[in-house]
Amino acid sequence: MRGVTTSPPEPAAAAVDVVLPCLNEADALPWVLARIPDGWRALVVDNGSTDGSAEVARRLGATVVHESRRGFGAACHAGLSAATADLVCFCDCDASLDPSLLVPFVEEVRGGTADLVLGRRRPRSRGAWPAHARAGNLVLARLLRRRTGLRLRDLGPLRAARREALLGLELTDRRSGYPLQMVVRAADDGWRVREHDVPYLPRTGASKVTGTWRGTWQAVRDMSRVLAEPPLPRSAAAPRASAVTTQAPTERTAR
Repeated sequence: MRGVTTSPPEPAAAAVDVVLPCLNEADALPWVLARIPDGWRALVVDNGSTDGSAEVARRLGATVVHESRRGFGAACHAGLSAATADLVCFCDCDASLDPSLLVPFVEEVRGGTADLVLGRRRPRSRGAWPAHARAGNLVLARLLRRRTGLRLRDLGPLRAARREALLGLELTDRRSGYPLQMVVRAADDGWRVREHDVPYLPRTGASKVTGTWRGTWQAVRDMSRVLAEPPLPRSAAAPRASAVTTQAPTERTAR
């Protein structure tokens, strides 16, 4: 019809937003972004990269969020704040974890059988998880159990939950303690927390947190401060937090 103009249709909203904290991960990004499930949106949070990571991510179709304040938690929270989907996932951007493994995590949350689903890392080679990093994780898992009662075996970065619920936890840590604070506050609020085994392979490039004993010790210190926080008040009607560990059948494709 003459005289009538139409605007291009708005892009469909993402079913799930995947937050990918990123600091100099240009080499790993193609592998990671190729494994984002169809219909999901990759939010690559550039935390001050100098290797062109933001440009690589943008060229590969990811949405790039810039966070100038350095810190794993700062990057994660910037991604959460930028997310718009009802369901939000987190995944490291170093090719050590396959984001396609998040599909059953999301289905559990969407189906109402869990509020927070975590991936328990299972190394597929000797060098995938250094001894000092594994030891620090074990200590923290035991401290978490003492603090919350959750019987988790890992505090890994692969996880899924609802966006509004995550924002409601009012997370404040902006360093290495962010992933732990998420679990602690979720437990305090009575969330149902589940854990599934996921394959874990050597990352691409050097770790910014647990690549050295010093980095691991700093992470443990950050997380110890989180564990020392008093429990948040929660409704007496809230369910008691529980953790269940199951096997994940999906294997990651080799790089």
